[in-house]
Amino acid sequence: MKRFSLNPEALRTPAGAASAAFTFAALIALLWGVWRFIDWGVINAVFQPDYEACHASDGACWGFVAEKWRMIIFGRFPYEEQWRPAVGTAVIVLMLVLTAVPKFWSRRGVRVLGAAWVAAFAVFFSLMYGGVFGLSPVDPDSWGGLPLTVILTLIGMTLSSPLGILLAIGRRSKLPLVRTLSTAYIELVRGVPLITVLFVAAFIFPILLPMGFETSTFWRVATAIVLFQAAYMAETVRGGLQAVPAAQMSAAESLGLSRFQCYVHVLLPQALVAIIPAFVNSLLSTFMDTSLVTVVSMYDLLGSLRLALGDPEWREFFGVGYLFVGAIYFASSLMMSAYSQWLEKRMKTGRENSGSGL
Repeated sequence: MKRFSLNPEALRTPAGAASAAFTFAALIALLWGVWRFIDWGVINAVFQPDYEACHASDGACWGFVAEKWRMIIFGRFPYEEQWRPAVGTAVIVLMLVLTAVPKFWSRRGVRVLGAAWVAAFAVFFSLMYGGVFGLSPVDPDSWGGLPLTVILTLIGMTLSSPLGILLAIGRRSKLPLVRTLSTAYIELVRGVPLITVLFVAAFIFPILLPMGFETSTFWRVATAIVLFQAAYMAETVRGGLQAVPAAQMSAAESLGLSRFQCYVHVLLPQALVAIIPAFVNSLLSTFMDTSLVTVVSMYDLLGSLRLALGDPEWREFFGVGYLFVGAIYFASSLMMSAYSQWLEKRMKTGRENSGSGL
């Protein structure tokens, strides 16, 4: 490993001296900013839900979070029943962690994970909806906070991925009708903002339904996110397919594989590995974009914070609330990004070892 060393000769030039001065000034500014934040956010902060103490303090009022954290995390879900979304979300997060472990990626492990995911979704929606096992019913309009953000992100990415793959293949199809329809859908959806799609799904689509046929806002919004994200996923997958040399398809067809088998066994495995960074970018985008559901009167994590800020007594401490929610978004995004980098490196190492063994 090459060690960093300071070159005295470089400091004697005007450019080198200016660069060193700028670096030193930036370091001092960073240390000053960190100290100011610690002084404000820790040393002089108020951690108890005491409004008078917060008002008299010059530091952060984490007491607002201590007072309102349940509304921020769970939204309008009935207070006495908030253990239900807590358990349901914990089950979903546990399944996400287990799915990320390579040990479970064997053929048998995938079957076990598939069955476990079905059970996890059954547990989550049973707890959220209620009406079974003695649980009181809760309308989906009362769902909110972190559980709503997690489940909308999971549904959006899980269902949009296979749909996006089909659209990407359709756009590359030799059949003019399939290619035209796929291209038209992708370009149409990508040309419309997500907020418009959500508005149409929540308020316009119910008008078009037959009389007596109703669906909850949650499922209409979830479907809108899936259909919207599928168009972007299609372009991501198409980019991965274009990165695979065309000779791969020709070689696979020369071995007698059908076009379907060529995609499943040759092209898609390579393309999906190549798009891991772009896929994670789409995942993070979906995770953040769930905050737009507030336009249709659904309250995700950020929307639930706005509900908590409706209390005029604590409204002046909104900055601390946004820092708390921002920390949740940042920690979640950082973990997903770090995992994607590890996975990309692992896949690359696996391909290199496989190639060296041929």
